[in-house]
Amino acid sequence: MASVASAAIPRSQADLVAFVDWRGVECLNQSTSHSLDNALKQGYRDDDDLHLESDADEQLLIYIPFTQVIKLHSVIIKGPEEEGPKMVKLFANKEHMGFSNVNDYPPSDSIALSPKNLKERPVNLKYIKFQGVCSEAQIQASLIMVLLLRAHMVRPKHFALT
Repeated sequence: MASVASAAIPRSQADLVAFVDWRGVECLNQSTSHSLDNALKQGYRDDDDLHLESDADEQLLIYIPFTQVIKLHSVIIKGPEEEGPKMVKLFANKEHMGFSNVNDYPPSDSIALSPKNLKERPVNLKYIKFQGVCSEAQIQASLIMVLLLRAHMVRPKHFALT
């Protein structure tokens, strides 16, 4: 049976989670009991009892390397209106940014999420900015996401790359 997130992906696109290089995935400020795996990995992300949560403040910084060059068209994020992310900043082809330098670079795209966007509907990106997501230094595709949350206790339950 297909998940709701995969059902929302148009036919000409694919869920890119199969191309994630899991050895390099990082999430700054994640709670140890509510980690990124809950929101990103297949099998976990479809479980409504699991979620990603910040352990410090209203920001999460997620680094996602890929095993090949990808084209990113949209993202799907699921979460409750009152606690889900309110802003997502995406940085293509940046290596391991931290909270101390993330504001030194302009994002490839910024998305202000409405409550409608938190209901597993694809949010289209500036597609031209994500045509060849890769890092020239290592020839490895990478994406950094900064989630600015509505509350300290966040529950973005799904994150699907398409």
